[in-house]
Amino acid sequence: MTYCVGLMLEAGMVLLSDTRTNAGLDNIATYRKMFHFEQPGERIITVLTAGSLSVTQTTLARLQEAIDDPDATHETSILMAPSLLKVAEIIGDTLSTVRQDIVHKMNASKVSTAASMIVAGQRAGGLMRMFLVYPEGNFIEATEDTPYLQIGEHKYGKPILDRVVTTKTSLEDAQKAAILSMDSTLRSNLSVGMPLDLAVIKCDDCKVTMQRRIEAGDEDFARMSNAWSEALRDGFSQIPLKT
Repeated sequence: MTYCVGLMLEAGMVLLSDTRTNAGLDNIATYRKMFHFEQPGERIITVLTAGSLSVTQTTLARLQEAIDDPDATHETSILMAPSLLKVAEIIGDTLSTVRQDIVHKMNASKVSTAASMIVAGQRAGGLMRMFLVYPEGNFIEATEDTPYLQIGEHKYGKPILDRVVTTKTSLEDAQKAAILSMDSTLRSNLSVGMPLDLAVIKCDDCKVTMQRRIEAGDEDFARMSNAWSEALRDGFSQIPLKT
């Protein structure tokens, strides 16, 4: 399993993903779950993936193949699509088709082919947009009321996002919230693991403004994790119990 989160703010977008993939307790591997399709200054599209690795990898391969096709059109290539909505439609259709193809080949197997994606980006002259694409290819969009999207093992990292994140949250505080959301998930679910991929896309940059890989043992991450644990313990001890 995995955990990916995307925050859409007035100042830009913050995206974070883990890299753990497991097919049983003794078959654990590391695979990147964050992918950038970029024309600096013109458009940036970032895709986060969760679920069946074969489905997500095949989907990404087909998206890249469509980009590289000399006969590509705005209906087939996400780098030629006229809007982020069209990008989400192309990715949703591709994901759904790949999943159906693999399901037919695995009818006798009980292996899950479910996969989901977060699609975030902006094109020059357009608005930033962020979508959650479901296995069936349909999708929902992040809004002012819900300015973040999650896929994978999302329940452990949701409470802090609900409490502190709004569209007016700064990019610095959003990175902190995303990292602590991931820290909560790492502590509660062994199917999510390091290293982590963090990216920041400032509004109207139309490129990845900052990206960083956070490895196991990262001192900054450990400092934040320890400070968060201490703050929670202190806050808990100060709440009176009335009987």
